[in-house]
Parts: sequence; C-alpha cells; structure tokens
Amino acid sequence: MVKTAAVVPEEQHFILLNLSPGRAQRRLALAVVLAFLASCFITTGPLSTLQPGRIDVIPPYATAMVVNDSITAVLLFAQFSILRSRAILVIASGYLFTALMLFPWMLTFPGVVTPGGLLGAGLQSTNWLYILWHAGFAMFVTAYALLKDADPAKRLWPGSVGAAILSSVALTAAVVCAATFLVTAGNALLPRMMLDTVRFSTLWLYAAGSMALLSVLALVVLWIRRRSVLDLWLMVVMCAYVTEFFLISYPVPARFSVGFYAGKVSGLLSGSLVLFVLLYEITRLYSQMHRESERRYSELQTELAHANRVATMGQLAASIAHEVNQPIAATVTNAQAALRWLNAQPPNVEEVRQGLHRIVNDSNRAGDVIGRIRELIKKAPPRKERVDINEAIREVLELIRGEAMKNGASVQTQLADGLPFIEGDRVELQQVLLNVVINAIEAMSGVSDGVRELLVSTGKADSGCLLVAVRDSGPGFAPHTAERVFAPFYTTKPTGLGMGLSICSSIIEAHGGRLWASANLPRGAVVQFTVPVHPDSPF
Repeated sequence: MVKTAAVVPEEQHFILLNLSPGRAQRRLALAVVLAFLASCFITTGPLSTLQPGRIDVIPPYATAMVVNDSITAVLLFAQFSILRSRAILVIASGYLFTALMLFPWMLTFPGVVTPGGLLGAGLQSTNWLYILWHAGFAMFVTAYALLKDADPAKRLWPGSVGAAILSSVALTAAVVCAATFLVTAGNALLPRMMLDTVRFSTLWLYAAGSMALLSVLALVVLWIRRRSVLDLWLMVVMCAYVTEFFLISYPVPARFSVGFYAGKVSGLLSGSLVLFVLLYEITRLYSQMHRESERRYSELQTELAHANRVATMGQLAASIAHEVNQPIAATVTNAQAALRWLNAQPPNVEEVRQGLHRIVNDSNRAGDVIGRIRELIKKAPPRKERVDINEAIREVLELIRGEAMKNGASVQTQLADGLPFIEGDRVELQQVLLNVVINAIEAMSGVSDGVRELLVSTGKADSGCLLVAVRDSGPGFAPHTAERVFAPFYTTKPTGLGMGLSICSSIIEAHGGRLWASANLPRGAVVQFTVPVHPDSPF
C-alpha cells in the first residue's frame, strides 16, 4: 500500500512540530542516548561500590524540574493554539502533569520538610507518587503518538482554543490532586515498595520493570509514527526514563546511592531535553521567518516601486508622445526631402546623403526615448552597478521636457564635471529623480506670479557620497511639514496617494544614502539626496 504524504499548508512550514529532524539532529539524539547507556555501565561498574550518603539534592532537583516542565508545557500549549492539534494538547498536558506531580512528590519526601513528609504522607506515599508520575507521563506520550496521525476530522480541535487549554489544565490539576489524595490518605493500603526511608523492597523491581515497559511501549509507538523534531526528542526522553529506572534499581535498590543520584541527573536531563530543543528550534525558525519576512518586504517594495514608475510614466504619457512624435515627424520630413533631391535632374546625391544621415539621427533619438521608457517601466529586480549620475539625470530631463513646457516651467542644470561613478540601480535612482522633478513641476503649476524655475544640480558631499539637489520656485512647504512629506500616505495633492516620496525614501536608504527636504530661498522647496560613490571610483 502506498503512503501519501500529508499536505502541510504553506503558512505552517515554519511551525516547529511540522518540521522533520535533520541528519545533525538525529546524530545528536543518538549521541545523547549512547551517553545515557554509558552512564549506566559506569554507574553499575566502577562506581557501584561508592556510598556517598544523603545529599540534600531533592529541593533543587524538584525546582529545576518544575521550571523546565512548566516552560515546556507553556510552549507546547502555544503550539496547540496555532495548530489546534489534539496530540499537541495531550503532550502539553503531559508536561504540565509532571510539573504538578513534582510538588507533592517533594513535599512528601522524607526529610525534605519534615522527617516523615508533609500532606499526611506515609512511608509508601513518595515512591507511589514517583511511579504514578513516570507511568502517567509515558501514557501521555503514547496517547500523543496515537493521536498525531489520526483521522483529520479527529486530529484537530474544533472548539475554542482557550477553552481547550483551560479545561486541560483543570483536568490535569484534578488528576494530580486525586492521585496525591489516594497515595497519602490510603498509604496503609498501598503495596510495600519501601522497607524504610532508604531501602526499596523487591516489589520495587517489578514496579520499575513495569514503568520501563510503559516507556518502551511509548518509544516503539513513537518510532513507528515518527515524523517531527518533537517525536525524535520524545523518544530520547523515553530512553532517559528507562535509564533512570535502571540506575535507581541496580546494583543497589536504595535511595542516596550512586545510582540514585545518577538517576536524578538522568531525570533532570530528560526533563530539559525537549525544552532546550524547543527553544533552539523556535529561535532558529524565528530567524528563518525574519529572513523570509525581509525577502517578502523587499519583493513588495520592488512591486510598489514598479507600480509607482508605471503610474508616473502614465502621467507623462502626453509629454512622452510629444518627445517620440518630434523625431518621427522629422524623419518623415527628411525622407520627403531626400525623395525630392533624388527626383531632381540631375539627382543631388550629397543632399540625399545628408537627409539620410538626419533620418538615422532622428530614428536613434526616437529609439533612445522608447528605450528609456522601457527601462523605467519594465519589471526587474534591483541591481547594483556603476552609474554616471549626470548622464542618468540628463536622460530623465529629456523625458520631462514636454511636461515642463506644458506647465510653463524652465529647467536648468548645474551638473558638476568630473564626478566619480556611484554604486546603485540606475532605474531606481532615475525613478527617484523623476518623482521629485514631477512633484516640483506640479507644485509650480499652481503659482500665478513670478517665474517657474527648476534647477537640478550635482556635487560632492561628505562621507564619500554625491549630492543631488532639485530646487523649484513653487509655493514651498507649509511650516513643520518638510519632514512629513516622506511619510507613507501623506500628500498635499488632492489626487495623490502619498506613496511616491515614501517609496523614493526607501530606495535611497536601500542605496545607503539619505533623502530630505527643506525650504528654498526666497521661495519654493529643495529636495536633496545623497548616494555613495562606487568603491572603485576615486572620490
């Protein structure tokens, strides 16, 4: 029978519990299991004769376990709130169960608070709490493994996430309270696992074997249904449980032996494994999500910049048509003149040659205009290259010449000679200049008195950058608005969207420069930006 892989929605690719473990993780898990096995051989071999006596490790051990298991439960409940998986809810409840069971286990442990333990505990109470704690968690793990590949209709929680978490917490707390009551109030009825506060009876070996079998069963079910990083490390936890039972029971089944302390170390590691892995994977995945978010933001910014260029070129459609019509009309005129010179008797070959030369020049001029329009409109990813800023400015001013004439504005330039190349995307930088110049021309169109002058200048700035400035004689900025003109959706035009200058600001910042605006004296506005010089160009 062919197994089909479950289809994971795209938005869940970054969910930890849907991720398969990599080769490095599998090797690390194997190394941890081998370390547990090595500890068993060392403890039952060379260290078996040591008698360290009682060391007061129970309070710090229990505190560390409570903190680890509580944080793990919270992280798993958070995963459940995203995935709504019943299996995740069960394993989260399992970790909450272990955290809560640690409280009565520590309080009833002889000699920790009182010689006989609190909560009315008897000699057998602490040990039976330990058995219920570990056997219960193994059953939680088995239930998780069985539920995670269940029928989709049963796998997902259909109701409220908050209600599910609250009910799970309440039910788990109720189970812990009931178990604590039974083993404390019914201490006299419990089978004798402890001969005294230190030594275990033979019956303990059967209990330890039963807990080990439950852990092995959970391990086998997980192995058969293994899919994710969590599955892998829960298998390691079950191996650690088996190791812990073995260390406590052999070679000396007693508390405060070398095996007992080694078992507690194994238990602390088993309680920390999933937490460490969860924290590591969440940190790694958040890093991936951050990079993915940056990539998508860059794509969106590119889309917006392209849409802005297309909208600007649409605004210049009439002027562009004029720029293209001029060389086309000149081509027709020169062609007609060349025909007349050919029909003359005798034909004037020199005049025909000059006419054809003018046709070639006019055709190249029209081709250049169309080429510049195509470069500005086409959709392409940004690229860094050597750019002659003065040449880029001249190409833009050729495109807006008709628009300036239509609005009665004169365009002047003060382009410094001998400027080094800059590093950037030619089309994006021309887009910035096109937006700024068009805004200046539109602003001056509302001025009824005085001349309408536009001045574009270039020069060197500090810190290895070139400075481009666009000055106009329009109405200028209202007080305290010069800094706001680059904010998204802020506009002073009735039909404006307020995105043009915001996109320009993002483009210049992406190039490592700065874009700002200020008042132009005696009137108008000046918009300036800096762009870094190409590393290979002398400054």
